[in-house]
Amino acid sequence: FSSISERVAQASNLENIKFTWHKETAYEYESRTNAEKKTKKWDFIHMIQMLYYVKDVPATIRYFHSLLESQAKLLVILVSGKSGWETLWKKHGSSFPSDDLCSYVSSADLSRMLDAAGLKYQLYELPSHMDITSCFIEGDKDGELLLDFLTETLDFAKTAPPELKRQLMEELRKPGCSEIRDGKVFFNNNLGAIVIEP
Repeated sequence: FSSISERVAQASNLENIKFTWHKETAYEYESRTNAEKKTKKWDFIHMIQMLYYVKDVPATIRYFHSLLESQAKLLVILVSGKSGWETLWKKHGSSFPSDDLCSYVSSADLSRMLDAAGLKYQLYELPSHMDITSCFIEGDKDGELLLDFLTETLDFAKTAPPELKRQLMEELRKPGCSEIRDGKVFFNNNLGAIVIEP
């Protein structure tokens, strides 16, 4: 966090822009501003890869949407509803340990929430692929770390029940998750960028 603010402070092309840094969770920010009874409106709010870690996604969106100025935008970036993540989470998410707060939420889920709330937004698909070939090489350290990342499970390759591991490895090769090009497996890591209107 400090390295980001230091780099911004040193950037010559940002000298006339004022930054306010808040190192806190969305919940902590909301609690603090409510306790201080200070509601500040913003021209731009971004929520990049963070909605997975809030307890109540619709309530979080409602709160931050209420902080937008009349011409402002709320930008949310998270995994696409058309990504391999969506397939993995829907099919296997309940089999992964949930010892930390993590919601399996995608741009498709968020679009449904925004539609239900009657909010106007635009959805943009951001193509991205990740080479996960090493996941299929038994004992490959990088592959094991990638499996940990994909499943949000420490030592997944060593601790997962054999049947779950078999199903997951099979799923990772399917078109719903990945594509095979030149003998390599590329995971569909697409993101959804959602721009929400005030």
